[in-house]
Amino acid sequence: MKKILVVLTNVTRYQGTEEPTGLWLGEATEFVAEVQKAGLAVDYVSPKGGFVPLDPRSMKYTDASTLALYESEDFQQRALTQSLAPEDIHPEDYVAIYYTGGHGVMWDFPDNVALQQIARTIYQNGGYLTSVCHGIAGLLHIQDTMGNYLIANKSITGFTNTEEFLAGKKSVVPFFNQQVAEAHGAHFKKKRAYKDFAIQDGRIITGQNPFSVHSVAKLLLAALS
Repeated sequence: MKKILVVLTNVTRYQGTEEPTGLWLGEATEFVAEVQKAGLAVDYVSPKGGFVPLDPRSMKYTDASTLALYESEDFQQRALTQSLAPEDIHPEDYVAIYYTGGHGVMWDFPDNVALQQIARTIYQNGGYLTSVCHGIAGLLHIQDTMGNYLIANKSITGFTNTEEFLAGKKSVVPFFNQQVAEAHGAHFKKKRAYKDFAIQDGRIITGQNPFSVHSVAKLLLAALS
């Protein structure tokens, strides 16, 4: 059975504040529900392993099927309480890696060397790099063996500067995903704020915001079929 590695954050709050953040629930559950329905298996990994916090705001944006997945014992244990650590992962087991979002990832995804190595190996083995919303932060610094950014000259998308302003978080995030992507040579594409938009360039598939999860999953499933 084909397997996808789903990456989740361990960050519980906006750094330097008392405001909670974490995984944006739907960006995990909507994707997992879609790929499991197609017969694919998933594993969950986080930078530290173990506990994965939820962004409390994300609980307002769930539908019946993804809420059922959230309530399942499998998701509660393997994703939210006992997520794997990078050292537990064998990259050759996976056909794709998928970076979820939520603002927490801005602090623990970009510079995690172990996750970068896992993603690079999956990609070198012919697998797919995928992300949605802030999850693009996990792709920003991955380099090939020659030191070139994997996103250079690729059309990608993620949470935009405008969306960050509208979210009211421009003063607390450590960087803007769009700016870093463009600085690393990517062709950053976008649609209207908070509209469904996903794009594929080769074996890199990215979605703009939380409303793009199903589109990312469908592009990946089509590519794997």
